[in-house]
Amino acid sequence: MSPGITTAAAPAASKCTLLNGFQPGFVVQGDYVIGGIFPIHFNLKMPDLNGTYRPAPINCNRIDPRAFRWAQTMRLAVEEINQNPVLLQNHTLGYKIFDSCGYPLTGQRAVLSMLNGVSEENSSMCTNASSLLAVIGAAGSSQSIVVSRILQTFRIPMISYASSCACLSDRQKYPTFFRVVPSDDDQVKAIAQLLVHFNWTWVGLLRGDNDYGRFAAKGVLRELQDTKVCVAYQEIIPLLYTRQAGLRIMKVMRSSTAKVVLVFAVEGEMAPFLRDYMTQNITGIQWVVIEALVTASVFSGREYYPYLGGTIGFNIRKGHISRLGDFLQTVNPKRYPDNVLMAPCSGQESLLEQHSAYMNTSSPRISYNVYKAVYAIAHSLHNLLLCQPGRGPFQNNSCAQSNNIHPWQLQQYLQEVNFQIAGEEVDFDAKGDSVPYYDIINWQRGTEGNIEFVTVGLFDGTKSVGEELLIQEDRIMWAGHQMSVCSASCLPGSRKAVRRGEPICCFDCVPCDSGKISNQTVDCTICPEDLWTNNDRTACIAKKVEYLTFDSLGIALTVMSVVGACFTLAVCGVFFCHRHTAIVRVNNSELSFFILFALTLCFLCSLLFIGKPTYWSCMLRHTAFSISFSMCISCILGKTLVVLAAFTATRPGQNIMKWLGPKHQRTIISSCTLVQVVICAAWLIDAPPFPSRNTQYEHSKIIVECSVGSSLAFWCVLGYIGLQACLCFVLAFLARKLPGNFNEAKFITFSMLIFSAVWLAFIPAYISSPGNYADAVESFAILASSFGLLFCLFAPKSYIILLKPEKNTKQHLMGKETK
Repeated sequence: MSPGITTAAAPAASKCTLLNGFQPGFVVQGDYVIGGIFPIHFNLKMPDLNGTYRPAPINCNRIDPRAFRWAQTMRLAVEEINQNPVLLQNHTLGYKIFDSCGYPLTGQRAVLSMLNGVSEENSSMCTNASSLLAVIGAAGSSQSIVVSRILQTFRIPMISYASSCACLSDRQKYPTFFRVVPSDDDQVKAIAQLLVHFNWTWVGLLRGDNDYGRFAAKGVLRELQDTKVCVAYQEIIPLLYTRQAGLRIMKVMRSSTAKVVLVFAVEGEMAPFLRDYMTQNITGIQWVVIEALVTASVFSGREYYPYLGGTIGFNIRKGHISRLGDFLQTVNPKRYPDNVLMAPCSGQESLLEQHSAYMNTSSPRISYNVYKAVYAIAHSLHNLLLCQPGRGPFQNNSCAQSNNIHPWQLQQYLQEVNFQIAGEEVDFDAKGDSVPYYDIINWQRGTEGNIEFVTVGLFDGTKSVGEELLIQEDRIMWAGHQMSVCSASCLPGSRKAVRRGEPICCFDCVPCDSGKISNQTVDCTICPEDLWTNNDRTACIAKKVEYLTFDSLGIALTVMSVVGACFTLAVCGVFFCHRHTAIVRVNNSELSFFILFALTLCFLCSLLFIGKPTYWSCMLRHTAFSISFSMCISCILGKTLVVLAAFTATRPGQNIMKWLGPKHQRTIISSCTLVQVVICAAWLIDAPPFPSRNTQYEHSKIIVECSVGSSLAFWCVLGYIGLQACLCFVLAFLARKLPGNFNEAKFITFSMLIFSAVWLAFIPAYISSPGNYADAVESFAILASSFGLLFCLFAPKSYIILLKPEKNTKQHLMGKETK
């Protein structure tokens, strides 16, 4: 038994009656009947549905001229197919067109009326089950969900011309659903790309309280997850709209900094909201709307422009229907006096003036979808009658007899249909969806102050990812706000710091850390090791290269080195000029000249630490200094031994001086120096010093320094010099109280004390000093110890030679002069 039908109580009764009437708008008989559901009215007043008595008829008013045009397009397509000598030869299509009033409940009543098989001769009676093969509709996704759930019970396919909810792609829930409009999954991808393209990172979202709005909002949020776009708020227009609910939404919109608002609602839901919106005088909002709203003629009046001008959105592909304009003008209430859909019309109105939206055939979109849907059914039925096999997963299509065709057979061929209309290829994928293709529409002021829908770009789903969007920005008229951000982009040299508890689009800008820059990126990036940031943290520049140069510190060390060498040479000159005097001869002039020569080298080797280190200078500076000092200390050690032996030899039975003659002294000096030479040679062979670029101590600079190569060798060199100094100090200390007016052991003791103090202080200072300062510390230690040795050993002698020549006698020096 068909749904919505009751039988009489008497067993003999053979008739059934409808509990309630729901008349189709247009009916044409044919061999095969298809249904059509269109929201011809959109202002619905629901009766009381408390279930205690029969409800009053549903009151639908305010006709939608666009939807009425869609219904007429279906009639035109059927008429063309019936007149086509090739398509469906010897067969005709019929139709039943119902008004859904844009509401799921009335859509449900419409589809049940189709299935009830209402007879045109006696509409109060019902016949057998309807021979309905397919349904064109419905417009809204919520209506299509209801209709599809009913039709799938009877395995009747339906093709929607405007239902774009992504939920309808689920073949498990909606196995008989097809559509010639792209899915919302494709639309939200396009919207996400649009937001990213215009850098709208802070947007509001407004949706209807239905499946369409819920799934569309969920889809766009999913698409925006991997972008920089954040949703500031998400508000729902209630199904039963009230002014109080609308004012609450407007308060949120007014307080938010988001100036771009996404709308996932149809015109029936937006109409009451916009009436209240305009009374609040809210302007400057950049609306981004869906295809169901983007060409809504009810909002094209001049009174809407101050509030909706600049709106941008996606619309389904525009097509061309050659006979549509002429056909629409043939529709007249006088030809259909009993048609309930045309009751408000007298037949005297001018269609072009009173219903311009109805007669607007310049760019049919939904009408074109209706046109394609009817032809898709016709081609599928044609292939079924000819028993032409499919080309996809349903290649086992069964053949059918023309007088016994079932809807499920038509669905198999509908899944595989492929034809061209007006140069466009029409087919369906495995989910029943069509290829996504959108025009980008911008609402602009027309010549008469009304809103005109201007195409400013397109979205082509056949293109590769990232290339689908093509926009002519110079043609766009904006609402006033081309920027919608929670936080302005950070200036170069700074980075984003996300605020706790807020979306990632809301952030503070903080300067990049040292060594990091930012220009076009979100985060700061680290400069390469040999580069550093400029003062603005916007670019990496070459690091400043530092080493001990001839600046103030380098010049001071150079002067000290040259002065020390000059003093040494001066002393050498004095000693040479007075080489025959007692003080020079008594203190072994040969050793004195050796010491002065070694000290000159010590002063000069400090110059090797100044200037940019090179491979040769690094090897030379340490080895020259260590060998020079080792030779100097060896000479002092030899002198100490001579002094100690000279005074000891005066004792009876002592003959030590024969072992410390000039030849032996040279042997001692050479042997002690040779040990240092061997250590240095091993150092240079195994791991020689080399120039290195130190970027760790001070990251903003490159300190060019000499790496010692082998730390063990470096400390062995210093340790050997220290060992020699300690031995000299001990021997000199033992000889400090020997007789004589000029006991040189005392001065050697003082010189070794100064030498040791300098180098003991050098070790911690050297270790803790960075780069070029380490070189300065080492150079200063060389100079300080050299000056200490020079003055302690030779200042007293020079004083006597130059200022006290009367004391420069052997008797005075030996303490034997007569008083």
